Amino acid sequence: MAVVDELIELKSATLASIEGAADTQALEAVRVGVLGKKGSLTGYLRSMGQLPKEERASVGKTANEVRSAVESALEARKATLERAELLAKMDAEAVDVTLPGRAQQMGTRHLINRIADEISEIFLGLGYSIAQGPEVETEYYNFNALNAPEDHPSRGLADTFYVIDRSNDEHAHVKGESGVLLRTQTSPVQARVMEAQKPPIYIISPGKVYRRDVADPSHLPQFHQIEGLVVDEGITFGDLKGTLEYVCKQIFGEDRKTRFRAHYFPFTEPSAEVDVSCGVCGGSGHTHDGERCRMCKGTGWLEILGCGMVDPNVYGYAGIDPEKYSGFAFGMGVERIACLKYNVPDLRMLVEGDMRFLRQF
Repeated sequence: MAVVDELIELKSATLASIEGAADTQALEAVRVGVLGKKGSLTGYLRSMGQLPKEERASVGKTANEVRSAVESALEARKATLERAELLAKMDAEAVDVTLPGRAQQMGTRHLINRIADEISEIFLGLGYSIAQGPEVETEYYNFNALNAPEDHPSRGLADTFYVIDRSNDEHAHVKGESGVLLRTQTSPVQARVMEAQKPPIYIISPGKVYRRDVADPSHLPQFHQIEGLVVDEGITFGDLKGTLEYVCKQIFGEDRKTRFRAHYFPFTEPSAEVDVSCGVCGGSGHTHDGERCRMCKGTGWLEILGCGMVDPNVYGYAGIDPEKYSGFAFGMGVERIACLKYNVPDLRMLVEGDMRFLRQF
């Protein structure tokens, strides 16, 4: 077969392949197979020098015609396929504007902040005011002014975060010399208020506190407290008991019972811990199937706060006459209250940021 006839046959086959290409990828394969470096038509053009002189003109002319026809067909087919693919993509990605939009999840306040606000609102309703203080405290306000003995375990490095005092970098010291620490309670706020304000005093002091505790189901190294202080004439333990019983019922519900157990705190004398009846077992200590209640460990009670009458020694640090004034103080952990109110078994669940858990509240 003459070379010219082979080129005409190649043209027919190529045009048929171009027309039959289903997509741009198949079309590109046809182009490379014919016009690429190793393509069939390219092979003919490269072998022109091996043809007899009398055939070169006709073969060259035919090859150029074939090449022109193939390129035109490729361009036309490519435009058709690209338009079809674009339309298909638009159909696949089309947005039905008549469909309702996706509702965004509305954010809420974190459970810890919500509980702190709820408790604060209860005391504000009783006529208390809110007092704030620094989180980086001195040993004096955190311990001394609260009647804590020099050898009290809470002063140790195992319990308290001490920080370097850089007020004089030439003599930067640590615990025992600087006396600067992250407060372990919000009671220092009470000491500062008693120094700055004459009785009557009715305040609560919510805020973050820090202790060298390993995070576990019942402890966190950083948590929130709400402590309260009352100093006025004629304040008795009965006022303390009545106030806290009212607050507990406001927090947990009118059906919950409270009890006071004798305890010891350096800041108060006499001192007590307050328990509230378990909400899981109803105070019985056992579940409906007779098993020991895991929440209260079978006791029927849950410890929620510490309290007591302000020790007269504390008034001496603030210059308040203990013969004229008396008062009480109390402190509660916000995370613990949140867990007890909603029967959450592990304090860490409140701070891990698991939205599946947090959205329950």
